[in-house]
Amino acid sequence: MYQEDAFVVLETDHNEQILSPQELLKKLQTILSTRQDDLPRELEKFTSVEEQAEYLRDNFYELNIGNNNYLQWYVIRLNK
Repeated sequence: MYQEDAFVVLETDHNEQILSPQELLKKLQTILSTRQDDLPRELEKFTSVEEQAEYLRDNFYELNIGNNNYLQWYVIRLNK
């Protein structure tokens, strides 16, 4: 992946958010910490929530969080 500046994050019933890579990582960690019994198959090989969240952020763009809810993220470049 290219060096990213930020992520635009889309979540069910929320306005879009612009998050830093660290902020998105923290958000994913929070979600994954409550779903350890219902992980996507690709994340089951990782033993820590931190590793799971980092892999998810860097290799995917969407997480189904149940009940027709979703979380999507896309890398964006910010011009200064």
